[in-house]
Amino acid sequence: MLHRFALVYGVLARTFHVRVVPLIIVWFYLALRVKVWFWMLMDRVFFPALGRTEVRRPIIIVGNPRTGTTFLHRWLVDNGFGVGLQLFRSLYPSIIMQKVLRPFLPILEKVSPARFHNSAAHETNLTSIETDDVTVFFRYFDGFFLYGFFLTWSDEDCVPLVDPDQRDTTARDFDWLEGVWRRSLVAQGGDRVVAKLFTTGPRVPAFLQRFPDAHILYMVRDPVEVIPSTYSLVTGVLDKAFGYWSLPEATRARFNERFYKALVMLFERFHRDWTSGKIDRERVMVVSYDRMMTDFEGLMAEMVPFFDMKPTPEQMEAIKQTAEKQRAYTSGHKYNLEKYGLSAERIRQDCAFVYDTWLSPGSR
Repeated sequence: MLHRFALVYGVLARTFHVRVVPLIIVWFYLALRVKVWFWMLMDRVFFPALGRTEVRRPIIIVGNPRTGTTFLHRWLVDNGFGVGLQLFRSLYPSIIMQKVLRPFLPILEKVSPARFHNSAAHETNLTSIETDDVTVFFRYFDGFFLYGFFLTWSDEDCVPLVDPDQRDTTARDFDWLEGVWRRSLVAQGGDRVVAKLFTTGPRVPAFLQRFPDAHILYMVRDPVEVIPSTYSLVTGVLDKAFGYWSLPEATRARFNERFYKALVMLFERFHRDWTSGKIDRERVMVVSYDRMMTDFEGLMAEMVPFFDMKPTPEQMEAIKQTAEKQRAYTSGHKYNLEKYGLSAERIRQDCAFVYDTWLSPGSR
């Protein structure tokens, strides 16, 4: 962790010219880690149900960012298919801490990292259902979030730090997630977890080995739409926090190239395991973004049985209403690939395997 702290501080100091504030934040972060550790121990005393609670048949949504994972995640949670992690539960996973801090969330919102998000691209706050990758990032200061926002700017090539083939943190991460999920089930009175984990894409076989009764949804969407949308989201945060567009063009170009290769790698690793037979296809359902937008009812008619569930009348009505909204939805986002040093031709060439396997006619 000290190495990662040093790398990030180097980026903040040399690239973003922020030197003092990070030194203060790191002490708050370390103090928070200690508090979380202590109060999670106390959870076992005050919430004995934790000892009897197991994570069974979790529903896990996997896929590159901007493939529709957030919409589906929140929809499933909002309509009673399971419980998800609100952002504050990821940051403060102790049940005791959650109960104490909940009245103060409006105040904490003012210093929350969520405030850097552009609401038009990704609306979020401390009470929003969010990706479960956040809790791993804040616990260990590690992973693809760290790489995407900070380590891509480092003078050092940091891919080996986050590539599961070169540095495997699977056991550590899954242990932590299981503990957080158990607390979420107890705190929210649920019996099933619905989680979104884009970093599980390169680790699906290992995840199924650890959680053999899991139901995984892999979201797939045209990379020419996914990649620039992801750039827009991430650079929007970076610009609001550090002035991304004011940085030298050469500095941005190096970031853009590294970030692009990381996004392609996320596609590649799941595809490699899918086509090699390492993934049990009985436990994984590939979900097309386009179909989710145009045939939501038909998709849910397949998805709900995949969960080993039968929809309630209320859920059936929600499916019907959502299907009508989805068909009428038109995205207002337009992206300029050239400003990120990319082209549609390059993306289609580098991600040809995505089109051939899942997006071409008759591929699924």
